[in-house]
Amino acid sequence: MRHRITFQRVTPFINENGFEAELPLEYKSVWAAVTNLHGKEYFEAKAVQAENTVKFTIRFLEGLDQTMQIVFEGRTYNIISIDHIKYKNRYMEIRALEVDGDG
Repeated sequence: MRHRITFQRVTPFINENGFEAELPLEYKSVWAAVTNLHGKEYFEAKAVQAENTVKFTIRFLEGLDQTMQIVFEGRTYNIISIDHIKYKNRYMEIRALEVDGDG
């Protein structure tokens, strides 16, 4: 685990114009192993046009959910799924989809 990633919790708020907007607030920064999907996983993701899907493996972290975002190397990813590997609360595998420039 040699990559630093940051989890963000997206909080809705009303901006100065009276419209609802979202404000990402930093939740926690952790070390992670980051890999692109390959083989069977890649083709399954490509079948649903999820070409920018990345897999993050981290040590167990309490409080994560699918409403959060991950920031890695200046790019933002929406969490698709969180897998508690074998339910041993040692590691978590997170699949996330890159957010394009439009959000």
